[in-house]
Amino acid sequence: MKNIVLIGFMGSGKSTVGCRLAHRLGYKFVDTDYEIEQVTGLTVAQIFAKHGVKRFRGEEALLVSKLMHQQDLVIATGGGLVLRPENVAMLQQNGVLIGLKASAQTICSRVRNKRTRPLLARGNLRENVERLLRERQAAYDVAEFSVDVDQLTPEEIVDIIYHYLKEKGYVR
Repeated sequence: MKNIVLIGFMGSGKSTVGCRLAHRLGYKFVDTDYEIEQVTGLTVAQIFAKHGVKRFRGEEALLVSKLMHQQDLVIATGGGLVLRPENVAMLQQNGVLIGLKASAQTICSRVRNKRTRPLLARGNLRENVERLLRERQAAYDVAEFSVDVDQLTPEEIVDIIYHYLKEKGYVR
């Protein structure tokens, strides 16, 4: 069966929902940020600080090239992974992209105490989130199906995604 790939902005719930969805489907859960941290021995913040965004995006691309050959995965991507069209193309070869959409207000409330996120560590949080959401909108629009997560619990989001996947014949 195809992999299920969750895309969306940081703080939209990809890891939380992905873990629960994988459990429900009996799939393996993969969090790309976590996998990169395991391979490099550095946190995402450390990679950004020591090597820059270009190196991190390279690590993402390398990981995607490995994951595209596997199946029965639920993959929670980093918020910027879909900024590279080649990553999207690889993921679409063996996966269905599901977007999780959250408002700037929701994202800010979820990440305000996690200022270790490199792209939000400096400056006004709300302004940074709003700017990045605008800049990335087209990248997130590649999702085949999207869920507005603002008023939903993780369980409700999983139910919505599961029913969509079942309706489309992606899962049994």
